[in-house]
Amino acid sequence: MYLTFILCFASAHVRVCVCVHVRTHTSVSSAEGVWVRVTSITGLTICCATTTWMPRTKLEASAALGALGKALNPLEEWLRLHTYLAGDAPTLADLAAVTALLLPFRYVLDPSARRIWGNVTRWFNTCVRQPEFRAVLGEVVLYSGARSVTQQPGSEITAPQKTAAQLKKEAKKREKLEKFQQKQKTQQQQPAHGEKKPKPEKKEKRDPGVITYDLPTPPGEKKDVSGTMPDSYSPQYVEAAWYPWWERQGFFKPEYGRPSVSAPNPRGVFMMCIPPPNVTGSLHLGHALTNAIQDSLTRWHRMRGETTLWNPGCDHAGIATQVVVEKKLWKERGLNRHQLGREAFLQEVWKWKAEKGDRIYHQLKKLGSSLDWDRACFTMDPKLSATVTEAFVRLHEEGVIYRSTRLVNWSCTLNSAISDIEVDKKELTGRTLLSVPGYKEKVEFGVLVSFAYKVQGSDSDEEVVVATTRIETMLGDVAVAVHPKDPRYQHLKGKSVVHPFLSRSLPIVFDDFVDMEFGTGAVKITPAHDQNDYEVGQRHRLEAISIMDSKGALVNVPPPFLGLPRFEARKAVLAALKEQGLFRGIKDNPMVVPLCNRSKDVVEPLLRPQWYVRCGEMAQAASAAVTRGDLRILPEAHQRTWHSWMDNIRDWCISRQLWWGHRIPAYFITVHDPAVPPGEDPDGRYWVSGRTEAEAREKAAREFGVSPDKISLQQDEDVLDTWFSSGLFPFSIFGWPNQSEDLSVFYPGTLLETGHDILFFWVARMVMLGLKLTEKLPFREVYLHAIVRDAHGRKMSKSLGNVIDPLDVIHGVSLQGLHDQLLNSNLDPSEVEKAKEGQRADFPAGIPECGTDALRFGLCAYTSQGRDINLDVNRILGYRHFCNKLWNATKFALRGLGKGFVPSPTSKPEGHESLVDRWIRSRLAEAVRLSNEGFQAYDFPAVTTAQYSFWLYELCDVYLECLKPVLNGVDQVAADCARQTLYTCLDVGLRLLSPFMPFVTEELFQRLPRRTPNAPASLCVTPYPEPSECSWKDPEAEAALELALSITRAVRSLRADYNLTRTRPDCFLEVADEATGALASAVSAYVQTLASAGVVAVLALGAPAPQGCAVAVASDRCSIHLQLQGLVDPARELGKLQAKRSEAQRQAQRLQERRAASGYSAKVPLEVQEADEVKLQQTEAELRKVDEAIALFQKML
Repeated sequence: MYLTFILCFASAHVRVCVCVHVRTHTSVSSAEGVWVRVTSITGLTICCATTTWMPRTKLEASAALGALGKALNPLEEWLRLHTYLAGDAPTLADLAAVTALLLPFRYVLDPSARRIWGNVTRWFNTCVRQPEFRAVLGEVVLYSGARSVTQQPGSEITAPQKTAAQLKKEAKKREKLEKFQQKQKTQQQQPAHGEKKPKPEKKEKRDPGVITYDLPTPPGEKKDVSGTMPDSYSPQYVEAAWYPWWERQGFFKPEYGRPSVSAPNPRGVFMMCIPPPNVTGSLHLGHALTNAIQDSLTRWHRMRGETTLWNPGCDHAGIATQVVVEKKLWKERGLNRHQLGREAFLQEVWKWKAEKGDRIYHQLKKLGSSLDWDRACFTMDPKLSATVTEAFVRLHEEGVIYRSTRLVNWSCTLNSAISDIEVDKKELTGRTLLSVPGYKEKVEFGVLVSFAYKVQGSDSDEEVVVATTRIETMLGDVAVAVHPKDPRYQHLKGKSVVHPFLSRSLPIVFDDFVDMEFGTGAVKITPAHDQNDYEVGQRHRLEAISIMDSKGALVNVPPPFLGLPRFEARKAVLAALKEQGLFRGIKDNPMVVPLCNRSKDVVEPLLRPQWYVRCGEMAQAASAAVTRGDLRILPEAHQRTWHSWMDNIRDWCISRQLWWGHRIPAYFITVHDPAVPPGEDPDGRYWVSGRTEAEAREKAAREFGVSPDKISLQQDEDVLDTWFSSGLFPFSIFGWPNQSEDLSVFYPGTLLETGHDILFFWVARMVMLGLKLTEKLPFREVYLHAIVRDAHGRKMSKSLGNVIDPLDVIHGVSLQGLHDQLLNSNLDPSEVEKAKEGQRADFPAGIPECGTDALRFGLCAYTSQGRDINLDVNRILGYRHFCNKLWNATKFALRGLGKGFVPSPTSKPEGHESLVDRWIRSRLAEAVRLSNEGFQAYDFPAVTTAQYSFWLYELCDVYLECLKPVLNGVDQVAADCARQTLYTCLDVGLRLLSPFMPFVTEELFQRLPRRTPNAPASLCVTPYPEPSECSWKDPEAEAALELALSITRAVRSLRADYNLTRTRPDCFLEVADEATGALASAVSAYVQTLASAGVVAVLALGAPAPQGCAVAVASDRCSIHLQLQGLVDPARELGKLQAKRSEAQRQAQRLQERRAASGYSAKVPLEVQEADEVKLQQTEAELRKVDEAIALFQKML
């Protein structure tokens, strides 16, 4: 399909012309290619410069805006459902069009005009805020409407000050005008002579946008739809009452409609578990996207008749929950957890969970998620906790879980190790001061400090200079490393350097890890506080000396550094180096600072004894499963990432120094027997695991050959990493290792759908643990959706003010409401104003109410495989308008069907269908095919595009229009047949849409009569349309209607060209052969209806068209002659055309001269030459068209 936007508006005062030609494919939402027909950027500048000829009278201003509007209207319609002109990011098309419209937006389009073209304005603002645009244009300020109409853009002319007499005269004029307007208003309100005075309205009519469902319906009872449909679609009205009814009826349970879940089902089983959201969490757009996709898939499988389970659950979120409850305790009672004690603190957490923990479940229900809530699980439930204990004990007994002292990510504020996914990486370009919890002053980062170590025993005072970004860690240095091939240090083999503050010497070691080109080529080695240094230390058997405790205070160092907080020690060490004359310089250094995303503390690598999972063999098995095709990862691009992670995996630290979580079922052993030496923490032999303490004591007694009474056990205080219990989720929810009906039917599952950002942290661990513990893959397919970004492509961040709460999109929120959310968040006060600016820019009028269905449909429509989602709320609003279209179409259809309508028992054609009946059935069959294929391929944009196009462009725009004369006609057989076809379109069309838009489709479906008395009670358990049911493809009917639509488009184009908005001109069709003539005759009535034409007649072969007709081409076999005689003023039109011809000739001449200039082919870039050639061809084509029109109007004189 080809879409052409010709931004060409011209009057005596405003001229801009740019043509944007975009090629798109009808079955996908993104463009395949973009071509911009412009001379060059210079040419555009010339075009735009002409906009500075501003109108000087109101009449001229109105004419100028009218010309501008004619260009903007098609653009406004296109952008209603698109963020950019083509694709999901700015292209050359956007650049060209924005450049052309730059001056109109700066100097012509005032706020009221911009409201008319809201989508164009939103698109323009989105483009000019892109970094590439800002770099050239700077800040683009839109016209406020305050400038005098005679003032030229860019000028600094101030209107002359008016005299007192002029001001007095103007005041009198205003006073007279106000009196006149008041008199007119009074006369309009007075009843005409002889009429009764109208009674005042008893009740103000409610805004149709906020219609609510007010009928008393107890929760779980079916909604009353027996009344009249409201005038327009309202999300609040439509979404009321349905979800509690669905839930109470058990529609979401796999047992619905069958004796048990294990009953044989030839359709198969579909099982998917939800990625368990944090119990502390609230809904964000990532959740909304996940649940829109997952619920659409679940509803589709359920409607296909499969035994379907979508299992809900919630994660205990160890760190996040503990932080929340600790803050609450401190705020309300002034206590910390240590003052309260472990058991009392855990009781407080459970109490908080009972009060607040199901909030996200309510939000998921608001999204329409069809989860089986009776199977909802919490990762700390006894059933799931038993699975966690069993898994740990089995893996520990096999040696897969082991105890070791290694470097971990340590949060000094949380006093715990944290996982990689809980570490945010803050990139710095140079010296930066950051706020760190526990420090009054900001701490300096992003600098590289150089200092010298003196070579031990050197007579020449030789030194080795090293550099570091963490100068305080030099107190833990145990060596200096250089590259084995570095010639500068070969003479120092076997030598050492002297530590200035400690009574130890540091050996100089030679290691390949050192980069000779960086700095001096010498590196300080601190094995206890850096991962690379730790590995060097292991290779050279260096001691690892920890110099920080769990709170970040310095230990194992001499005074005055002993006991200092780490960043206070940073200043002290720097001062001491300067005092001893060892400081050698400081410079900016781009770096990444690791921050704990919970506490915002700087993460410190610390050596701690922890529990680890050996991942090597499990990772090989997980990688092999993908290679064999047993596990399918989509999009396939992520398979490379999968294999890379599996091939380079490290052992997984699963200890967390928290109280909330699954306490590790491992015990340190003390043997009360002189023959057994006491053990140390890192020695794995002195640790035992058990499902109970009694079991652990028996195992320990057997291990050391003593009686159980000589064994004392101390359970590890730590808890397991939350990801460990999440990794067991696919089978822990069914009570593994205990056998159950659910476990046998629903494990392994069918699909795992989630965001690609947790492919390793969650998906890989589920696969590894599933294969290891159950010898089965937990699911057969993994579908990874993209990350949601804002309309400008930025990651959503509270500090940018671009985070969107899905409930705000569903219900709507004012700008002030958005501001209030910032004030109630944990955002730093210094960032609140910046965030408010972002909100004002993106949502100047707040976020309009869009409803759940529009949000779900929009998110799925955005989900192109492998691409991040730039979410524009205005596009979601466009889908709310689509819901309104569904509403009005169904309302019209129900009137057309009539109260006594009875649908046929089946959807099979009756044999008397008209051409347009056959055509709409054929298009419906195509929508059914594309929908099913799209769901099977996880191609959600293909599904949404097919359904949107059918409802909007085929059913509403064509079929319903063609139906009006039939339903009002005298042919009862044709009308009855049309009604059956119309019912089939509604029935099948609503079933197609139901997975994406469950509320509005249920509301409309319940108002339709049923084909059979035993039809399903709800749309969500009604069979999904399948190609075998809808085998109505009819190429002959499609070809005929395509001709009708081509003729209609051509007629509409001519009507627009000649401004024939209120007349019905006659239309004559010139055909190339008899077959086309017969086809054109068959569709002439449809053309008459769709094109608002008068007579539509097919000319005999070779017969001339009447005089005074405008000509357009509908196809290579058919031309249109539209009668203009008597409908337009030929003399006036000729004047316009002559001016247009002159301008086109001048433009063609300029292009010809430019191309004929000396050195053009050698100096001008090839792409510019190609653009010039295309522009010349277009200009010459326009000249030919103008000449034809001139000849036409000259004949009419």
